Amino acid sequence: MTLEREFNPAERVLLLLLGLLLVLLAYYRFVYRPVYDEIENAHTERVALQTELMAVQTRVAQLTRMREELDSIGTDADRMESYNNSKAELSLLNSSLDDVLQYSISFATVTRDGDQIRRNFTLQFTTDSFEGAQRVLKRLTASEYRCLLGDVQYTSSRNGHDGGDERVTVSTTATFFETMVGGTPDAGLPVDTGTAAQ
Repeated sequence: MTLEREFNPAERVLLLLLGLLLVLLAYYRFVYRPVYDEIENAHTERVALQTELMAVQTRVAQLTRMREELDSIGTDADRMESYNNSKAELSLLNSSLDDVLQYSISFATVTRDGDQIRRNFTLQFTTDSFEGAQRVLKRLTASEYRCLLGDVQYTSSRNGHDGGDERVTVSTTATFFETMVGGTPDAGLPVDTGTAAQ
């Protein structure tokens, strides 16, 4: 027994709306959502690649500078400031970190090996862009005082789902180098580990 009847106009409109809704749901599920997810993944990957690129660029700049310094050893004795240059180095740190959002610095014990003095410290700061972070590191490494960065790590984050304010946090170890040549010994001068080891 077969039941047959024609749909009235209201039922036809309702079926049309249901069909349209199913098409929209299918579009969202199988077209819009996958494309949106791909865009989000691409953005996340771009940020990660930017972070990696900045780390590599900083390392290349450091290696280039170190090579130039090694090439100039013995021919440019004035490149390293005399002990005690800590006030000038603190002033450089202060001016370099002028426009960051926040920072913290932790100084280690000053060490001495022969005529070479090392002021080791760890630095962490947050800026609102990768370019701002790069500017801070360049100010330190390109200054008149010899400053060598160690392990540089970048982390990036954004506030909100719509790609709001970006925050870039940099953590690094660093060393200011000084020389006892022309320097004046004072109460803070560390023991010469090079002489002590002999």
